Amino acid sequence: MHDDRIIRAAPLTAQAFSPWGQVIEAAGAPDRLINEGRCGRWHDRAALDVEGRAGISVFRSESVRLPYRFGLVERHPLGSQAFLPMTENPFLVIVAPDEGVRPGRPLAFVTAPGQGINLARGAWHGVLTPLGDPGLFAVVDRCADGPNLQEYRWDQDWTVLG
Repeated sequence: MHDDRIIRAAPLTAQAFSPWGQVIEAAGAPDRLINEGRCGRWHDRAALDVEGRAGISVFRSESVRLPYRFGLVERHPLGSQAFLPMTENPFLVIVAPDEGVRPGRPLAFVTAPGQGINLARGAWHGVLTPLGDPGLFAVVDRCADGPNLQEYRWDQDWTVLG
């Protein structure tokens, strides 16, 4: 394993993740109270950006353990993609800067309980990577026909450490 192919996963924060999208969470005080004051609403926390129709799907993925090896990232040029965990288990978020037709050096984040993400349209990212079972997610993304997937595979794998 080459040391230059090792990535240390950091805790997911809105600031660190902002080049690739938004963190979706109920952090800080709610924007408003609704339902006779019993419910806090954190309003408009992610920007859906899709060509065509957006929809809600449910994904169930096998979990992985750290260290985690990967060589594949993907992006969706026609729409954003929000991952909302349906459990309290953390998941690994892998992203990479866009260097034109290929991704740059990847970064990795680990979510805290209650955090989801919205990947911006065209953001290079790893595949769904839950760190516990069940890896169950509601996903809000483009559900229209047409080519909305670009994949990139590196010649050598990267390794994410916790």
